[in-house]
Amino acid sequence: MSTANWIDLARDADSGVETLRAHFKGHAYDPHWHDAFLVGITEQGVQRFNCRRTRYDSTPGQIFLLEPGEIHDGDAPHADGFTYQTLYLEPAWLQQGLAGLFEQAPAGCLPSFAHTQQADPALARAIAFAFSALHKRELRIVRQMALDGLLDGLTRHLHWRQRTEQDPRLPQAALRAREFIHAHAEQDIGLDDLARACGVDRYRLTRAFKASFGLPPHAYLVQLRLARARRLLGQGAPAAQVAMALGFADQSHLGRWFARAYGLSPGQYQRQLHKPSSLGKGNRAG
Repeated sequence: MSTANWIDLARDADSGVETLRAHFKGHAYDPHWHDAFLVGITEQGVQRFNCRRTRYDSTPGQIFLLEPGEIHDGDAPHADGFTYQTLYLEPAWLQQGLAGLFEQAPAGCLPSFAHTQQADPALARAIAFAFSALHKRELRIVRQMALDGLLDGLTRHLHWRQRTEQDPRLPQAALRAREFIHAHAEQDIGLDDLARACGVDRYRLTRAFKASFGLPPHAYLVQLRLARARRLLGQGAPAAQVAMALGFADQSHLGRWFARAYGLSPGQYQRQLHKPSSLGKGNRAG
């Protein structure tokens, strides 16, 4: 990471919500996804990112809302860069919290964000308050009140989508390939393995997969491993052990991919989670 860039993150012990504040100049992140809901605001500059096949320019005060698995990237189109703050909400925690706000949530449905980018000053204030309360480790009652306010604000932008095992709009070959990748993510699988499992040739499979999920199969496999690596690292597993368990060649291989996706090394990620936190600039990474 350039010395002009910095990341400051923490995790709330009670809710499991991660808070991240960062500043980037130039290229920030390669395309990647998270297995959490992302709720954040841009503080300064212009944050440019692609998501849902759309390019967004997020300016100060604007909110961005991403669902688990949504591929996105990040760049600073202007020389002064951009600063933003984000909360990573675990799906189980979000669903549990929403259950207290909806007397009857639709059966068999999952919460979903209607739009990726929003201008909602009240929600922006709720995000900033929740971020500050969690990141600065305020009193428990303050953190809980802030998160309740965040959930209440999010209800204006949520809708419910049917929980399905497969999306009927996507080609069956692509869906089978994704299932195969998830089932064999730690193994050294090849395109020929995928093609045999799906009953189509590797070239048609690659085209169908990228059209369906926004990444070719090899890139999807890497991102799946990285999402699992982030969770294991957050639980305190050593980076070398995580790399071996998830099929990376070695710890440095994991580190290179992790930094491209998340902007910091596995070791920096773990150290940030366990250090005293503040709203000031985070540790600079060179």
